[in-house]
Amino acid sequence: MQTLPIKISDTTLRDGEQQAGLFFPYEMKQEFAHLIAQTGVSEIEIMPCVCDDETKLVKTLVAQGLKHQIVAATPIKKDFIDIAKDCDLSQIVLFKGLSDRLLFLRDREISQMKEFQGKTIDDHIPDHIINRIRQNAIDEIVNHLRYATQGAGLRVKFAIEDASRADFDFLVECLRTFSPYVEDCYLSDTVGVLSPEKSYIWVNDLLQSTTGVNLGVHYHNDLGLALENTLQSVMAGATIVSGTFGGIGERSGNVAIEQVLNGLKVRFGIEVEGINYDI
Repeated sequence: MQTLPIKISDTTLRDGEQQAGLFFPYEMKQEFAHLIAQTGVSEIEIMPCVCDDETKLVKTLVAQGLKHQIVAATPIKKDFIDIAKDCDLSQIVLFKGLSDRLLFLRDREISQMKEFQGKTIDDHIPDHIINRIRQNAIDEIVNHLRYATQGAGLRVKFAIEDASRADFDFLVECLRTFSPYVEDCYLSDTVGVLSPEKSYIWVNDLLQSTTGVNLGVHYHNDLGLALENTLQSVMAGATIVSGTFGGIGERSGNVAIEQVLNGLKVRFGIEVEGINYDI
């Protein structure tokens, strides 16, 4: 049996709770956090900026000794970075969608131009507009990465929403640009469109085209392929897996952490360093 230093990033208490009809009371989330920590996962992701209860939860867990595992999921906004810092956390994961589809819909400058109101990326948008929204995104992200690392003194990870639908060359440019500021980058298949073959080739090609950043994967299960996509991405060189216990999450859910761990062990003879397989 081979042991590999793959990081397992748990998002059960953040992305997992987005499943329709699911709600974890405060006391239950506190208990779950300690149970999840006992499994040996590297990270437990919570979003303290979402409400006062989540901020209180993070501060409580830090006081109870989970500081080294808690990671604050944080949108691109300086006030939210400050909240994470105020929780006495040492690490955060910033996130932003980088597919042209999401960038076009969310770009503040473009949304104020009358000629583009009501349009989507499918409406023959000129190349110079695409280049502008991409540069706007890079500038905004780098500004916040600098603030988080140099201003707040935090260790930063970056999650790329809708990465599976982003332009490959632009994705490479982003990874190269962000690498001086981040420890890890998570590639998200936000709407679950990847196939196993595509997952392997995609991650392999990105690793061949970039240096200086660890690549992780965060895959959704819309087509029932999140597990196989994740396993193939690890085989291609991804060193971080983000998922939830039980596979819970928005729409059809996230990849199930326990299935990833068992899949690596049974199919490939790989155990993940630090994981308590007996729990």
